[in-house]
Amino acid sequence: MPITGARPSPLSHDPNLGHYMVSGITARRVPFNVLAPGVQAIRGELDAAIGRVLDSGWFLMGPELEAFEREFAAYHAAGAQAVGLGSGTDALRIGLLALGVEAGDEVLVVANAGVPPVAAVVAAGATPVFCEVDPATHTLEPAEIDRRVTPRTRAVVVVHLYGHAAPMVTIVERAHGHGIKVLEDCAQAHGARHGGKLVGTWGDAAAFSFYPTKNLGALGDAGALLTSDPQVADAARLFRMYGWRHKYVSEVHSTVSRLDELHAAMLRVKLRHLDEWNATRRALAERYLAGLPAGLEAPPRDGVFHLFVVQTRARDALKAYLAERGIGTDVHYPLPAHQQKPYQRYAQCGLPTTERLAREVLSLPLYPELDTADVDYVLDQLRAYGA
Repeated sequence: MPITGARPSPLSHDPNLGHYMVSGITARRVPFNVLAPGVQAIRGELDAAIGRVLDSGWFLMGPELEAFEREFAAYHAAGAQAVGLGSGTDALRIGLLALGVEAGDEVLVVANAGVPPVAAVVAAGATPVFCEVDPATHTLEPAEIDRRVTPRTRAVVVVHLYGHAAPMVTIVERAHGHGIKVLEDCAQAHGARHGGKLVGTWGDAAAFSFYPTKNLGALGDAGALLTSDPQVADAARLFRMYGWRHKYVSEVHSTVSRLDELHAAMLRVKLRHLDEWNATRRALAERYLAGLPAGLEAPPRDGVFHLFVVQTRARDALKAYLAERGIGTDVHYPLPAHQQKPYQRYAQCGLPTTERLAREVLSLPLYPELDTADVDYVLDQLRAYGA
């Protein structure tokens, strides 16, 4: 049975850890992701942070948010500013608005990164213009900027997919050459670097998600916008809460999207562990890369490995085979955005690379709490399947 080949699924938590029988053989159970062990490892720090908020009696727009915004910005770059928001999708939407995108404008966006980037463009009142991706990195093909830009184009959303950085030097050069803004989507790339700089510091602004499964995750929905442009930061703060600069006085139309004090306090704790967790992810990824059978197309070696994504034309059969042996997998993402009902009307042409990748990608288990023995078991099953 040879292997031939070349923001998102809900949590895939399987509480039944251990071993079980498959066709008379003892199999190891490897969930696609589990979150409780990571929380328990820093439970004391999280409990102290939560207690601090409960004791303060201040639950929105308070000192924990201000501290997290300072610390998150300082982690990325001197002079950067962060604006805490309710979700990563809101960070994309508000980022576009803060960059001056208005109703009727066009925004370049990829279709292989799930629905959130496209949904945010539409929610901002703009028209998504779908772009093709590079088959090796799965990120925006820079030449697409030149192909797709029109007089109505105001911005491009660049997704650092699976934790791997897009080629930002070329992208920024091309985008700014056309006079359009660059909004980085860093939802899957906290702490990733490109050309010696952290992602999120290349464009005009960057959106981050802190969904629980992210490399830096809250215990619910949360997000932030990062920028080194004070005017963009000021606009984002207006858009996050009814357009208020002064309480009860709206300067612009907006609804509300706030990062609450509890999540800000917990994210402050987790931010201190981010580099360590990313190093563990990279070590596990290297173990995978060293043992993958030749028939599987491997991901790039760089990045922070939010996901470990391989490619094979036998994706569905391999996924079923691994499931039978207790190994959880997922597909990120099975249906490109331009083929989904709400967004089909924006599809001006086919995206053959994007569509092929949707048929071939498979995400294997990878998270900091994964045991190296689990990685070895997954590799053993991959090699057995391809034997």
